[in-house]
Amino acid sequence: MDEQRIADRGTLSAIQRFLNWEAAGGLTLVAAAAVAIAWANSPVAHLYSAILAAPVAVQAGSFQIAKPLLLWINDGLMAIFFLLVGLEIKREWLEGEFARPGAIALPGMAAISAMVLPAAIYLGFNHAGPTVAGWAIPTATDIAFALGVLALLGARVPNSLKMFLLALAIIDDLGAIVIIALFYTTDLSIASLALAGVAIALLLILNLAGCARVAAYVLVGVFLWVCVLKSGVHATLAGVALGFAVPLRSDSEGREGPLHRLEHGLHPWVAFGILPVFALANAGVSLIGMSLASLALPVPLGIALGLFVGKQVAATAVTWLSVRLGLGALPEGVSWPQMYGVCVITGVGFTMSLFIGTLALADEAYSSAIRLGVLTGSLLSAALGYVVLYAADAWPRRDVRATTSST
Repeated sequence: MDEQRIADRGTLSAIQRFLNWEAAGGLTLVAAAAVAIAWANSPVAHLYSAILAAPVAVQAGSFQIAKPLLLWINDGLMAIFFLLVGLEIKREWLEGEFARPGAIALPGMAAISAMVLPAAIYLGFNHAGPTVAGWAIPTATDIAFALGVLALLGARVPNSLKMFLLALAIIDDLGAIVIIALFYTTDLSIASLALAGVAIALLLILNLAGCARVAAYVLVGVFLWVCVLKSGVHATLAGVALGFAVPLRSDSEGREGPLHRLEHGLHPWVAFGILPVFALANAGVSLIGMSLASLALPVPLGIALGLFVGKQVAATAVTWLSVRLGLGALPEGVSWPQMYGVCVITGVGFTMSLFIGTLALADEAYSSAIRLGVLTGSLLSAALGYVVLYAADAWPRRDVRATTSST
């Protein structure tokens, strides 16, 4: 019993560290986005575009990777973000929230429904032409930004509700990974894919052999990233594959496992470096010439309503129905108004929505429309969610499980 309590305390402290990193990173993300918007609408806006368009090349002999700085950020730095996502998903499956029987049911159903309805709303406004490809833009929830909103509320939000949002957002990320892999890959190179397969096989061999050296996995992971980049599959998926391959357990007793070491090492860099840089590079929408009529265009309107309306309606309705049918129970100490507030916050789709937007509608003509829609939907969701949760703190809590069982 003592050992179990110690293990539980260790798990809780790890989760708390994770929540703290994500919350602080979310606030940094908001600041970076604000700087990007201000810069893109300042007298030196031309520098913003020029810096992002600056050519950057890496060459060894006849082999070359040449991209503008913006794509190095979106294809390179974001691969590290997806590596962290892969590590987090694997840890949650093996020893975290998803390891407990039934724990995934409620956030899982809420996450899936909150991906389907926003996509349907977007397609309602964009059902023909090239903009159809943007259907996945409003399906994502931004973990860092969402937890940053909760951090502003402090003790008004119970940890059980934060864990619900965390589980929902991680499942959401997994869905986004599947969407990117299935729908946003073009011009496949069989030779590069074959080499990527060799790299994945090497990662699997390292794992099965019990190798606990993070450097070995990273070395193979860099090779995998280059192969995937050249294959036509989006390069960030190499980060996910690497994350899944890193072993959880150490090769020696009493030493922290490779997955935990890498996750803890990456978290501050991703939270305070990579994601803010991504936000700075992708959130700079020029407001010159824009009006309410600009938001009423099909692409930004479909994205904004998908995030702000679709996410909260789907997540709230499915959560309520699941509890009523006995398929799940509200987190301990959580009221329905608080649950609604968190469901509203799932409409904060900032990072992943902007990222999917760069893949789905790569034409520069859609860039401002995507950013306007994502920023509008995300900010509305963050603002309403904050207000609801602030007010809901005083709402009387009931034992939902007892109420449900008596009906």
